[in-house]
Amino acid sequence: QVQLVESGGGLVQPGGSLKLSCAASGFTFSSSWMYWVRQAPGKGLEWISSINPSGDTDYYLHSVEGRFTISRDNAKNTLYLQMNSLKPEDTAVYYCSALGYWGQGTQVTVSS
Repeated sequence: QVQLVESGGGLVQPGGSLKLSCAASGFTFSSSWMYWVRQAPGKGLEWISSINPSGDTDYYLHSVEGRFTISRDNAKNTLYLQMNSLKPEDTAVYYCSALGYWGQGTQVTVSS
């Protein structure tokens, strides 16, 4: 079955960086669009980035463009999200998604 396992979250100061990973299994990762979404406290799910199967096309929510970079390693069935210049408003649980499935999420907290 489809499994998505996120990791790499944590507590970081404003302006800091984190790199999230998502280990995927149970489907053909190299043929699938992949997504990162997040849910801030008390808010709904928010799409933040997508990447095509070959990794050469990506899209970003306007508020993270230029700060976040999505990437993938099809040999390792792993999706990444490099997050730089983090802001308190980036605090959320971050999920990877594919084929309508979601992982368990990883908490990112940006606070001084």
